[in-house]
Amino acid sequence: MEDISCSDTQDTVKEIFANYMKQKGHRKTPERFAILAEIYEHNEHFDVETLFVFMKNKNYQVSRATIYNTVDLLLGCGLVVKHQFGKNIAQYEKAFECSQHDHLICQSCGRVAEFCDPRVQQIQTTVGELMEFKINYHSLYFYGICKKCQDS
Repeated sequence: MEDISCSDTQDTVKEIFANYMKQKGHRKTPERFAILAEIYEHNEHFDVETLFVFMKNKNYQVSRATIYNTVDLLLGCGLVVKHQFGKNIAQYEKAFECSQHDHLICQSCGRVAEFCDPRVQQIQTTVGELMEFKINYHSLYFYGICKKCQDS
């Protein structure tokens, strides 16, 4: 049985995406909505190649170009956020109603762990007030070696 809040989120992001495409003059294709749904079914970071494989495994007929173009549209309307975790491959994650979090990146295995510490938000608020700067969001990455790699 599907979680009601998950269903509500899917409906909301679909509506936001549809309105954005209409406003920008882009076609509302089933493939674009299928890509959006696939992204919002998962909680992990993803790259375009991984998303392409997920879509192919579900028998969707989408090209990498369609995925790249759709991800760009999703970035434009704020439904996806892009990360560059020190590798050449861009990583993405869903952004709608996702709590602010930061990242730990293992330089050995490439694992990405998320964490949330309210002190980071306090620093952001204090700096914004001191500098008279309206901060919309922040991005914080810590690079190092994870416990598993340290032990091996």
